[in-house]
Amino acid sequence: MPLDMTVHDIRALLAADKATVGTWLQLPSADVAELMARAGYDWVAVDMEHGSFGRTGLPDIFRAIECGGAAPFARLPEASKTQIKSALEAGAQGLIFPMIESREQLDRAIDWSVYPGQDTWRGKGETAQEYRGVGFCRANAFGKDFDNYRTRRAPEIFLVAQIEHIRAVENLDAILTHPRLDAIMVGPYDLSGSMGLTGQFDHPDFKAAMERINAACQRHKARMGLHIVQPDPAELTRQIAAGSRFIAYGIDSVFLWGASERPK
Repeated sequence: MPLDMTVHDIRALLAADKATVGTWLQLPSADVAELMARAGYDWVAVDMEHGSFGRTGLPDIFRAIECGGAAPFARLPEASKTQIKSALEAGAQGLIFPMIESREQLDRAIDWSVYPGQDTWRGKGETAQEYRGVGFCRANAFGKDFDNYRTRRAPEIFLVAQIEHIRAVENLDAILTHPRLDAIMVGPYDLSGSMGLTGQFDHPDFKAAMERINAACQRHKARMGLHIVQPDPAELTRQIAAGSRFIAYGIDSVFLWGASERPK
């Protein structure tokens, strides 16, 4: 049986300057979700932006990931109040906010992810305009475990900002200094696309942008992450050696393609 990974374990790895490696789901199958979780990953992220997941199916997917021993994460379709609430109430233990381009945008997303009174990073007398809505849901066993969830699990939700536009690179110092941010994740395809260089990862301008991101993470002691879309053990080893610490490895659909194509 796999170990049951939690956000505690994930943060412990990062605190020890070790990489946490998860994977990515696009196929709306609880069986596939459990299989990927049992494959040894720390967390499994449900891609709600590009995958075929509906709100009613999320609880079963998250249950399957937990059954497989990994922490259930959600890559949201957008960093909006409605989408954040849907994922958290279904049981997500981590949120990956897409297309974060400014500190203001990140501030709103994180405020919507925490209950009132849990914004402990704020100064005395400072409050958010909005917080996470409070109610019974699957995450708190429909009220049966409400107090424990609210006081112990909800404050520990793992929060990640995706850096997917050159505008985010310009604002990275402000983004990285949010006290509640756990890690960032570079979206290489969207980032390169925003520069007019879609998929041209060897282009000097894209490499320079990645160097700027790495330098900013080092300045602020932030956890750098990225998505290795095409599974490649050598690339995973290289990225960890280069300092990446929050890594998504592969996609269920890409793993399936790689193993299922008919030999020629």
